[in-house]
Amino acid sequence: MSLDRTNSLDSRLRERARQVIPGGMFGHLHAKGLPEGYPQFFRSGQGCRLTDVDGREYLDFMCSWGPNVLGHRHPEVEEAVRRQLDLGDCLNGPTEHMVTLAERFVDLLPHAAWALFQKNGTDATTTCVTLSRAKTGRRKILVAAEAYHGAVPWCSPSLLGVTAEDRAHIGTYVYNDVASLEAAVERASGDLAAILVSPFKHDYGKEQALPTPEFAAAARRLADAEDAALVLDEVRCGFRLSMQGSWHALGVEPDLCSWSKAIANGYPLAAVTGGEAFRQAASELFVTGSFWCGGAAMAASVATLAVLEREDGPGHMRRMGQRLRDGIAAQAATHGVDLVNSGPPQMPLILFADDVDYRKGELFARETLARGVYMHPRHNMFLSLAHTEADIDEALEATDAALAAVAQHGA
Repeated sequence: MSLDRTNSLDSRLRERARQVIPGGMFGHLHAKGLPEGYPQFFRSGQGCRLTDVDGREYLDFMCSWGPNVLGHRHPEVEEAVRRQLDLGDCLNGPTEHMVTLAERFVDLLPHAAWALFQKNGTDATTTCVTLSRAKTGRRKILVAAEAYHGAVPWCSPSLLGVTAEDRAHIGTYVYNDVASLEAAVERASGDLAAILVSPFKHDYGKEQALPTPEFAAAARRLADAEDAALVLDEVRCGFRLSMQGSWHALGVEPDLCSWSKAIANGYPLAAVTGGEAFRQAASELFVTGSFWCGGAAMAASVATLAVLEREDGPGHMRRMGQRLRDGIAAQAATHGVDLVNSGPPQMPLILFADDVDYRKGELFARETLARGVYMHPRHNMFLSLAHTEADIDEALEATDAALAAVAQHGA
């Protein structure tokens, strides 16, 4: 597949966009962060396949940066959405789907006694922060250094337009470092509202790290000692690692969780779940949005969770991700390429040794893209229920050729 986009529809759309959209694009979907040849605009998706506006098809390992957990346009989800859209979406109040969906979250998640719904992951993490402060009457929020929790001033990775006051009560610790977390808690003692933590360390462009049992237990112990909230940010990981919550297997349950991405298979929805101790504060807190109660996305979520549970979605994605990881590791050894596979198999990240400028990673990504496989050189990728063994084997044909190119470049 040629990556030349001269006079392509994608290039023409980029030029039109530059006239009416600042920078031509914004946020994490901006193709400027990807190697040359990656498309900016897309036409359609089906299963684990993606088609750009110029008709080029890709085997998709980004899944819309996470949301399409069942694959694009899953028939059960699409049917549920169509049925609700025929009745209406944005109404004067929620549909029955809100109650049904809250019941599903409470049934699935051991920590959850209730659920609130929003639209974006940032809505959910910010609601968790606000709710922690409302419940405790305190100000300090602890987050892991370099962790991503959204794109508003209190947590944005960019400091442009952010004031010191926006971050005045945010403290940091080092992920998986119990002593660092203990020191951060000590500094905030007496004014600590919440410890906010990701299910695993997935900082952009860095080797991923699963939580140690000691770290997870320490986060729970320290939050309890301070009578603060332990908040697990499940926005990126939720329902890909486990249907019971990503830290359930570690024996650690949070007080509050933020959810989005995969919960509605690509339809805009987010959620906060919490324990009984936070019910009263949650009932009094004023958080809202004009579109937060839309019925179609909630219908999509009810259907998505049903399919994930019935088909053991996390287990399937784990197996397919492991097949991909094992295959790439074997290929790298054959070609003499030193790479690092990290993170859970459902959300793999491929980095290369001695690649501080990501040139090897970008070459690898360009070579896979040229063979019809859409991967990312720096961000963790995502498996879906739609990926089959045949799809993984097809991807491995592309990665084998890409790794040969990396090896030749290194030589």
